[in-house]
Amino acid sequence: MSAAENTVKLDIVSDVMCPWCFVGKRRLEKALENTDPNISVEINWLPFQLDATLPPEGKDRQLYLSDKFGGKENADKFYQTIKQAGEGEGIDFDFDAIKVSPNTLDAHRLIAWAGQQGDEPQNQMVELLFKAYFQDGKNIGDHAVLTEIAIEAGMDAKQIAARLKSEDGLLETRQAIDHAQQIGVSGVPCFIFDGKYGVSGAQAPETLAMAIKKIAAGEGL
Repeated sequence: MSAAENTVKLDIVSDVMCPWCFVGKRRLEKALENTDPNISVEINWLPFQLDATLPPEGKDRQLYLSDKFGGKENADKFYQTIKQAGEGEGIDFDFDAIKVSPNTLDAHRLIAWAGQQGDEPQNQMVELLFKAYFQDGKNIGDHAVLTEIAIEAGMDAKQIAARLKSEDGLLETRQAIDHAQQIGVSGVPCFIFDGKYGVSGAQAPETLAMAIKKIAAGEGL
């Protein structure tokens, strides 16, 4: 296996208000645990918005569920499958704790800024955002909340607060979201290997591990 074949570039198109993306992250982690240690997987998280119409301040969660599912009862039925999937991956979803359905545009900016520091800082940021939203019920569209998460990730609070108030990265984030739609991404998570091969959905660890192995061997999918 050559050095080039030893490295697999993996772009993950995701939205941090998507529960299946959290499940997909856990399953990818399992896949990586079972990947040949000689294979290096370079991960880059890319933005997607499940609902770009949400206002910057977000929307009352109950109103959002009523509009989307026709009420909490229907929403609970929908989320039951996700909750069970989460339990299988060690995720304790607390959907009842969520009070605001957020606009995730600024959260995606934060992920991009973390990515400027490397794969691991970006991965940590995605993890913290998922936990803040799905387990702590925090409004990850709120700048104060995002700044707190940035501090937890070891970033400079004043710098992040100032950048969030500015338009820094807004155009690039919107362009990345548009690009994902242009290449046919309609649902997330979507795993794109070496910029050519896409695998949609929160796939089983075995499926992702096999995809990584094939790409590393130069076989394609």
